[in-house]
Amino acid sequence: MKNYLLASLLLLPAATYAQTGPTKTKTKTDVAGTTVKTKAKTTAPAAGKPATPKPAPTPSAEKVDAKATALTDNMRQALNLTPAQTEKVRQINLLSVRNVETARLQYRADVRKLNEVITDIGQSRLAQLKDVLAPDQFAKYQRKREEKMGVPTTTGSQNSGVPGLPSRGE
Repeated sequence: MKNYLLASLLLLPAATYAQTGPTKTKTKTDVAGTTVKTKAKTTAPAAGKPATPKPAPTPSAEKVDAKATALTDNMRQALNLTPAQTEKVRQINLLSVRNVETARLQYRADVRKLNEVITDIGQSRLAQLKDVLAPDQFAKYQRKREEKMGVPTTTGSQNSGVPGLPSRGE
């Protein structure tokens, strides 16, 4: 559900931008035996529509593809993905990386909104990966992800106390 909403929000500026189009004007006049041609190219709003703001910036396709490919290759090696899983994961990663990079360009001035959008993209990606990966692969992925993000495990937080202070049992 969030995927469709996010995709429609990202495509909305492109659809409104498509309503305006370049207008070409050609003028041909004769001045004292010589022909003068002038061309003017302007962008005007389409038939009575108000001018729309600039479309959302788009990230470099090469940069997005490189990041998605690297991410997919790492997951393929770490999780022993099948070729079919690899292709599905690559498509998920490609969409997620593209959306994150677009959000970074679009919300660079609003860090709070950027974090909100990136969190939504991450949750959507996790849901899609859960559908593609086997349960043991997804569990391994989650463990690696938590380690990388520094999320404490429940056993780690229960067994270790504050350094320098005795634990409750002592």
